[in-house]
Amino acid sequence: MKLAYSHYFGLLSRMSAMTSMSNDEERKTGCVYTAIFRAIKEGHFEFVYKIVRENPDLLWCNDDEGRTIFPSAVLYRQAKIFSLIYALHLKLPRVYSEDNSKNNILHMAGILSEASTHLNRIPGAALQMQRELQWFKEVESIVNPKLKEALNKDGLTPRELFTHEHKDMRKAGEQQMKDTTNSCTVVGALIVTIMFAAAFTVPGGNDQATSLPMFLNEKLFKLFIVSDSLSLFSSTTSILMFLAILTSSYAEEDFLKVLPRKMIIGLFTLIFSIAFMMIAFCAALLLMLRGQTWFVNPIIFLASVPVTLFVSMQFHPLIGMISSTYGSSIFDRKMERWF
Repeated sequence: MKLAYSHYFGLLSRMSAMTSMSNDEERKTGCVYTAIFRAIKEGHFEFVYKIVRENPDLLWCNDDEGRTIFPSAVLYRQAKIFSLIYALHLKLPRVYSEDNSKNNILHMAGILSEASTHLNRIPGAALQMQRELQWFKEVESIVNPKLKEALNKDGLTPRELFTHEHKDMRKAGEQQMKDTTNSCTVVGALIVTIMFAAAFTVPGGNDQATSLPMFLNEKLFKLFIVSDSLSLFSSTTSILMFLAILTSSYAEEDFLKVLPRKMIIGLFTLIFSIAFMMIAFCAALLLMLRGQTWFVNPIIFLASVPVTLFVSMQFHPLIGMISSTYGSSIFDRKMERWF
């Protein structure tokens, strides 16, 4: 692989040198422009970086639709290629030029391109909608404010085009959120019921004379009460978060921060409630069967299985949601300037 990579860069260097000695007509007939836009579409950053570094004038070459490099990078959601705009500190009108359909670079952020493959790496329509909004907001933050109201040939502003192109994705994201929330709400409600009942039916029962629990002074009993309370509070919080998701308006902007934040809190508290429920169960079992370790230990081990299974199933989606919502930007604003 290292040898192949070395050969690739050697060939690319020669191609770049030959391109710098050619004129515009030779580049067109030699498929240089075609290669550049194909590399953008496929996300081959090294190719675009090397060719354009040797030939800065290629930044303004056009494809068949009249798009330059940066609008094409936005259309195909190639974040690393688009980040070159920060390295170059470009605020030139040519960056914001329109294509043959009068779409500017912000319109490109609103188009859901079927040729783009970046969404295939993002699980679930809700996170895909979030990523599309992040792209639109990022491009919107650098363009001239006048472009936000510019109309394309269909008479649509960039925001109107985004809404039109993503209406099916928004509906799919809404349905995904509702399905996940309904399932988790049922689990949370069961835990609340169980933990509430367990708080008043303590292991060992109550002293007939004082009405206090028989194991009140035992450390395991205190662990049982604390775990039961934490499980009850966590599951109640998760239900409230899931109810907030169910009653949400599911507007486009909600998928950016509001809905993911509520889902993260809901899933975290639900995981905690299941874990504390198992701890409370194990503490009660040890209180009731003290001295029977040969019998209790296997049961405690089995009690950890459902917690482990649930965490393993929800861990990667949860981490992905946290990273997408609170992680670093998908764009490299500190890319070194190489011109």
